[in-house]
Amino acid sequence: MTKLILLYLLIVNAIAFLLMLADKQKARRKLWRIPESTLLLSAAIGGSIGSLAGMYTFRHKTKHLKFTLGVPAILIAQIAAAVYLLL
Repeated sequence: MTKLILLYLLIVNAIAFLLMLADKQKARRKLWRIPESTLLLSAAIGGSIGSLAGMYTFRHKTKHLKFTLGVPAILIAQIAAAVYLLL
């Protein structure tokens, strides 16, 4: 079970990271963008580390409070939930 959870988290974080990259590239090319709700959902379902890494690696959404405060808040809530469940 632990291996499945770790695999899930690895995949979700990789997807969240790649979503930030894709949205940044679309923004540069003035193409259709990935909705903010999708980016935040990817963080909320376990990809908060990938989202944060993508935000700062690609300098994307770093001026939006919804992301600069929201994604770290999601990460903190996920860490708190994991600690609670493990104790």
